[in-house]
Amino acid sequence: MNEQERGRFYQGDGLRAYDLFGAHFTTVDGVDGVRFDLYAPHARSVRLIGQFNGWDRQATPMTKIDADCWEVFVPGVAEYAMYKYIIEQADGRFTEKADPYAFYSELRPAWASKAVRMDDYQWHDGSWMAQRTDNRDRPMNIYECHLGGFMRKPDGGVHTYYEMIDLLVPYVSKMGYTHIELMPLNEYPLDASWGYQQYGYFAPTARYGNAYQLKMLIDACHRAGLGVIMDIVVVHFAVDDYGLRMFDGTPLYESGDRSRAVSQWGTLYFDYSKPAVTSFLMSSAGLWLDKYHVDGLRVDAVSNLIFLDGDKTKGPNHGGVDFIKRFNIALHAAYKGIMTIAEDSSDYPHVTQPVDQGGLGFDYKWDLGWMNDTLGYYKLDPIYRQYHHNELTFSMAYFWAERFILPLSHDEVVHSKATIVNKMWGLYGEKFAQCKNLMVYMYAHPGKKLSFMGNEIATFREFDENRELDWFLLKYPAHDAYQRFTRDLNAIYRDHPAFWRFDYDCRGFEWIDADNSGQQIYSFMRYDENSCYLVVLNMSPVSYEDYVIGVPSYGYYTEIINSERDIYGGCNMCNFTKLRAVKPASHGRPYHLKIRIAPFAGLIFQGRTNASDHRQKKG
Repeated sequence: MNEQERGRFYQGDGLRAYDLFGAHFTTVDGVDGVRFDLYAPHARSVRLIGQFNGWDRQATPMTKIDADCWEVFVPGVAEYAMYKYIIEQADGRFTEKADPYAFYSELRPAWASKAVRMDDYQWHDGSWMAQRTDNRDRPMNIYECHLGGFMRKPDGGVHTYYEMIDLLVPYVSKMGYTHIELMPLNEYPLDASWGYQQYGYFAPTARYGNAYQLKMLIDACHRAGLGVIMDIVVVHFAVDDYGLRMFDGTPLYESGDRSRAVSQWGTLYFDYSKPAVTSFLMSSAGLWLDKYHVDGLRVDAVSNLIFLDGDKTKGPNHGGVDFIKRFNIALHAAYKGIMTIAEDSSDYPHVTQPVDQGGLGFDYKWDLGWMNDTLGYYKLDPIYRQYHHNELTFSMAYFWAERFILPLSHDEVVHSKATIVNKMWGLYGEKFAQCKNLMVYMYAHPGKKLSFMGNEIATFREFDENRELDWFLLKYPAHDAYQRFTRDLNAIYRDHPAFWRFDYDCRGFEWIDADNSGQQIYSFMRYDENSCYLVVLNMSPVSYEDYVIGVPSYGYYTEIINSERDIYGGCNMCNFTKLRAVKPASHGRPYHLKIRIAPFAGLIFQGRTNASDHRQKKG
């Protein structure tokens, strides 16, 4: 064993514990085979069974090489050979367990671990890896995806990682997204958990193929200019007997206090007071960055790391907070240009501040408050929206406190919550109009973007992990037009730096009119160093032929997208010619435009003058 990494493992700072434990192909005294290493400090004995010894329970005892670890070298083991551990637990009972550090496993419901080589793949993404960054001053528009629910074979079977190279990658590229976020791929037993209840923390799920194929998929993403973000779960684990629970007859990974061990999901919380546990989790995350070239990690249920049971009233989770700080420090130091993203529903401050400045060290945080407030507003009958006007302006009151990502995630299209388009108030056509309006608002609002698969075609059926997206909807004009609208909006977002250059700098945003609750019209500006954009959102079913709106500078404004254009299924009440800003002043700005606004329309106009002049002339 590597003694330096071994020391880090026992200190709780290990990033490569997968080099210490698991099944590793090696050569001993000129003989090729596999070295098996297991961390099971309280086991009385450990035996190895597998295809290579006929599953003989007595054939391959392991040797305890120190107080905590067991080891055996087996010659002639074939790649993908299955194996299990028989552990004589502290109480004398025998149980069969999967290898916690296995790089691959059988397809559920079977669970035997498999010995695989992890370093044979030849990567072709050197240029991508050398140039990647955390994207703070770049566009980042994420397509969240569940591989089994994206697209299926004609017989209903799932596609492999390899097959997704020709399905997922070109589709996401054509639609204009910058990143793919994959819902958890660590091995898990229950399909309905979507991967959020795991047992194989170093093994990609066998549902879609093997580790080599997954590397090919990620490599293909990088060569297509797409970043890859992986969902990971470091809060809790599945309770299946062959997994981590009571691994060596003692609560090795969970707390010995059952009142502290059982989570709100019926799973078991990790015990962060144990250095071997924190090294296990940090190494699991490090594996994705090291062996799979993943660009970012989205950490699930961060509120449970911050507070006990994720409940602020129960007090802080000191062990979880300490763990996530060390997690972020270590991973950022080891892997250039990566991102860590917090899915955090709490109001805990400084989540995206550096640890040495009192923060948790994440690069980004999902703005779940924006998501809840925004969707709540769009559900309302327009008659009542005037009384909830601040639900759309409130986000900018706190936005600069963190580096937020605006999510319309899988959590919002399940459990009878209704899909995004179906949350909108009104009848069929009104729902589409308002959903397009919502997307203009989301894309023009400061912050990076995330949207769950299916949102881009306005699917009405909630997400089901056992079915593909309703691609047949694209045969209908409204859905086909909506997909085109999404693609065009993605292109505008990517091609116009004002919508991402100053995402986390107040120079990039300015309200024009945040208080027009009576007419339910919002307007604001987005800036970069050299350009400006006027965004207008009509939240009512009323149209306007000559709506007067103040602008900060003289010149011409060109409508670059209107959610009500006929090609997007709208009424085509648009501004087809350039509009000239003229005096007198309006909305506290020295010039004004007169614009046409259709019911429920979202509009973006591009100005021509220097952005710095705009802000100097305000008021």
